[in-house]
Amino acid sequence: MQDPTRRSFIKSAAALAGTAFAPNLLFGQEKALKQLNVAAIGCGGKGASDISEISNGNRIAFLCDIDGRQTEKALAKFPDAKVFSDYREMFASVADQIDVVTVSTPDHMHFPIAIEAIRHGKPVMVQKPLCNNLWEARALAEYAKKKNVLTVMGNQGATMQGTRVLREWIESGMIGDVTEVHYWTNRPIWPQGKGLEFPPVTPVPENINWDVWQGTCATDRPYSPAIHPFKWRGFWDYGCGALGDIGCHSMNSAFWALNLEGDFVVEASKVSEFDENTAPKRSTIVYQFPAKGKRAAVKVIWQDGVNDPNNDKEFVRPPGIPADLKLNEGFGQVFVGTTGVLFVNDAYCGVAPVLFRNGVRAEPDKIEKVYARVVGGPTQELCRAVRGEGPKPISNFVDHAGPLTEMVLVGNLAVRLGKKIDWNMKAMEARGLPEVKAMLKRTYRAGWEPKLA
Repeated sequence: MQDPTRRSFIKSAAALAGTAFAPNLLFGQEKALKQLNVAAIGCGGKGASDISEISNGNRIAFLCDIDGRQTEKALAKFPDAKVFSDYREMFASVADQIDVVTVSTPDHMHFPIAIEAIRHGKPVMVQKPLCNNLWEARALAEYAKKKNVLTVMGNQGATMQGTRVLREWIESGMIGDVTEVHYWTNRPIWPQGKGLEFPPVTPVPENINWDVWQGTCATDRPYSPAIHPFKWRGFWDYGCGALGDIGCHSMNSAFWALNLEGDFVVEASKVSEFDENTAPKRSTIVYQFPAKGKRAAVKVIWQDGVNDPNNDKEFVRPPGIPADLKLNEGFGQVFVGTTGVLFVNDAYCGVAPVLFRNGVRAEPDKIEKVYARVVGGPTQELCRAVRGEGPKPISNFVDHAGPLTEMVLVGNLAVRLGKKIDWNMKAMEARGLPEVKAMLKRTYRAGWEPKLA
């Protein structure tokens, strides 16, 4: 069992790190705090890479996954970890031994797991999107603020150098006033669209805890390998389509660099067929943000289902870049300003932006570094804050991840309703569209209702 003195010190460090950089906080106790006990919930897919990232300098103490085969794979790398198939049992039995939690599960389970971690006072990283419905995103951010717990969302672009360079260049006035931002993606790369039927009943394998996988979802569907472990993303109940998958990655750059938090208008077009169960294969979503402070009004254009932007006849190519410039087939982003254009050939700003003026590549001005660079991704950013070695993560639930997720998910409301949405962020409502209220919160399965005490 963890030493109670150490637990108290970590909580104190976390509280201080939420408001200030405290580089000398660990003086005399560095050895005791260097290694944090990690509880990793979700061990396959993105979970595997999250575990690998946070394991550097820390101890993977607990592994939790509804799929025993996934925990077996993780256990081969971290043989000293204790294994669970139900996160509730894990917190009930070893919460006092946990220093930090990672949540890398299907989207519909982010909320209840994160709530449980925060209830126990545990700093937590949750994969993107923060939640797959708006009420949960708002409630989770408010609960994290109430409990004063350190948090971060797993949109790794928020920690990348290119994101900081992009903002520094924009704020320097290098491309004038930004008037448009363009994003595209080849997602979905999983089945979705009208007529996607739920597969026939399949016996639940012994290695699967299907009851916990379904979790909060009130629609009681049978287990199927066509849903778990990857193809759940296209179903509204479990994921939130292409926009939910990539939007919190790509749109993070504009959200942070242009301070897009607040009211906006959003409308969807070119939407392929879909139904009440599943998201469309393709859509174009346009957000309109009013002028704010020194920033001009800006339009954000999102295109998903783009197989190859270089050859796709339906793809609307962003202005200001050379006609023969080869675009990334998976994703990309373009910031259009009044005096120039910035092009980023990925979803995360993992590479530095490229400057174009009058359609010709130009050398950027020498811009002073303003924003601190982050090393090691979201989980390491969180761990440094827990130790008191750095400030709270930029993409924390309260200030960034929650509002960013809400902005992204309102785009899905525009898709599902087929109507223009005038979004009131403070009230969390669509002006003049009372039918939206019923779409903000899921119906919870009996016994899985949220408890936010």
